[in-house]
Amino acid sequence: MASSSGTSSGSSLLQNSGSEEDLQAVMDQRKRKRMISNRESARRSRMRKQKHLDDLASQVTQLRKENQQIITSVNITTQQYLSVEAENSVLRAQMGELSNRLESLNEIIEVLNANSAAFGTTFTEPSNGFFFNPLSMSYLNQQIMPSADMLQC
Repeated sequence: MASSSGTSSGSSLLQNSGSEEDLQAVMDQRKRKRMISNRESARRSRMRKQKHLDDLASQVTQLRKENQQIITSVNITTQQYLSVEAENSVLRAQMGELSNRLESLNEIIEVLNANSAAFGTTFTEPSNGFFFNPLSMSYLNQQIMPSADMLQC
């Protein structure tokens, strides 16, 4: 029996070493699969990261383009504003000048009206119409009002 137990213990050692080798081979295979899986996962992660960076770079380019368009639009609008302001300044000056002239003309009309009452109609109109009596004109009693046509140059 001793010999049979020795044989059985010898074969169990062989079985154990075979089993350990098989177990080691299975573990090595699992380790290789995990390493391949990790490499593939890292490669996908790098690809996602690169795609994200490419998308961000594209977005930066697009935003810079839009920003340049906005700056151009603001510059054009500013130039138009300055042009309109300059034109308004000229028109204000012209309006002031025309208002002063209108005021002077109205004062002249008032003086003429006051004088016509004091002097009567001393001017006579010749038959040929060459001379005229400004005091006999009916529009002298009306004030002159500015119109849009007067303000245009």
